[in-house]
Amino acid sequence: MPSAGDTPVGSSRIERRIPIDGVAMVHLLGPEDRLLSTIEGRFPAVDVHVRGNEVTLAGLAHDVARVEELIAELIALVQGGHTIEPADVTASIKIITDGEHRPSDVLGQSIVSSKGKAVRPKTAGQRDYVDAIDEYTIVFGLGPAGTGKTYLAMAKAVQALLRKEVSRIILTRPAVEAGERLGFLPGTLSDKIDPYLRPLYDALGDMLDPETVPKLLAAGTVEVAPLAYMRGRTLNEAFVILDEAQNTTPEQMKMFLTRLGFNSKMVITGDASQVDLGTGLSGLKVAQRVLSEVGDIHFANLTSDDVVRHSLVGHIVDAYGEYDARHIAARHERDRAAEFAQRAEKRTGTGGPSGRNPRRGTSS
Repeated sequence: MPSAGDTPVGSSRIERRIPIDGVAMVHLLGPEDRLLSTIEGRFPAVDVHVRGNEVTLAGLAHDVARVEELIAELIALVQGGHTIEPADVTASIKIITDGEHRPSDVLGQSIVSSKGKAVRPKTAGQRDYVDAIDEYTIVFGLGPAGTGKTYLAMAKAVQALLRKEVSRIILTRPAVEAGERLGFLPGTLSDKIDPYLRPLYDALGDMLDPETVPKLLAAGTVEVAPLAYMRGRTLNEAFVILDEAQNTTPEQMKMFLTRLGFNSKMVITGDASQVDLGTGLSGLKVAQRVLSEVGDIHFANLTSDDVVRHSLVGHIVDAYGEYDARHIAARHERDRAAEFAQRAEKRTGTGGPSGRNPRRGTSS
């Protein structure tokens, strides 16, 4: 039965009037009513009208209830100091649809703020990943490109440093792409390695003032180094991030994990579908099998649903995933067919391409 403010419209439609504070209304509508247009585009069956400080929703009861919940969550974000973008509206709709979290809880968590912008999780999966970093000593962030694995880990590292929970940040990744060609690149060793570490520098620059980063690097408070430089060290009082971990060997992964020191935290990020190693097993894949039952280690699996780049990136990830799955299945079928043929050949005792048993020698 409709509550006060609801007017029945036919047998299956309702009309809902929602009063909204003037300041919240300005943020809710967005520049040139972009946010309102986003809501209307995602819920075409709901008529949305704004008059003064009141929003009127008309449509099927189920659809109206979802839009009303969405508006309430967006207002909660505004009241929490969050600047809403169209992407936040889209993310909020997905979170409400999934039904496991509230958008204001997921999107309202600010990890670190810089240059007037706050780094926040954008999906429920990212929120769970961030929470795991708080809870566990070692966290593996696994997932495709664009899911925020490294960026959120960097934000948590900066947060821990600013809160004085650690005394330094160590960022590392394997320079696998260089391989034997490293010596042919121009410049010093640092000049040759820096391009492979550039994504870490870029993320760091997004979260700290530009003039602060060189000082932290010079003082050793922040260290960006190739994975090979970790050998023989014990990393105490540090937040350590290993990026592109799918390109480590099992030996390198073991070496890295055993660098863990007192009052330290490690985050290992990687995408098992993008292994650039020429031969051999990926240390990331081996670690998933070896460490799955070890306490205080967590594997956070992000998916295409957690991609926060252009929406097309998520579709690209899914398309490649389906392509790989088909080829793996086809290869499995070919292997099974070959194995069946070999067994059949052994049972029948065939001895050559002709399929006939070899002749026995006869005496003359």
